[in-house]
Amino acid sequence: MSAGRWAVGGGAVVVLVATGAWARWPPDADPRLWHQVRPAIEARLVEQARGSGYGESEPGLRARWFCRAEAVDLDERDGLVRAGVSTLCLEYGVRAGHLVECGGAEVPQVLRLRRETDGDYTVVSQEEPPEGAGYAEWLTSRFGRFTTVSFDADVAAGPLESAARTHFGLSAGSPLAEC
Repeated sequence: MSAGRWAVGGGAVVVLVATGAWARWPPDADPRLWHQVRPAIEARLVEQARGSGYGESEPGLRARWFCRAEAVDLDERDGLVRAGVSTLCLEYGVRAGHLVECGGAEVPQVLRLRRETDGDYTVVSQEEPPEGAGYAEWLTSRFGRFTTVSFDADVAAGPLESAARTHFGLSAGSPLAEC
């Protein structure tokens, strides 16, 4: 398993974090349940990423985080949903009418969510692997050996780029550059 990284522009420090990604929809996952919990998971990811990127330190970039989660496994029991996910968060800004990518990370995570009385889900716990030596053990203990074999593809960045272009009012063909 390769190590991922926070890609930070402007000469700032690069922080290494573990990565993992899954290429397939889990065969026993309920698509309706995933559709319900995914917004809470992605909102949590964006909230956690805020304040951690290089682009946010440059007000002229108007940088913002965009996050996406892909289900690895999904289970609902005793009022809690366990969501094993691959997550990708990218920080985008705009400079001279061009989209710029300022940072990002891709990390496997396990989140537990509870349905609130209004029907929405809330994240009640969240785990991610440790950096370095404990990464493979964490992954196997949370997802099993069979699932970890599938960690060979990245979460698609295209939907995040598209959302960023829309957010900043850029055309779909606007070029992408680094901060």
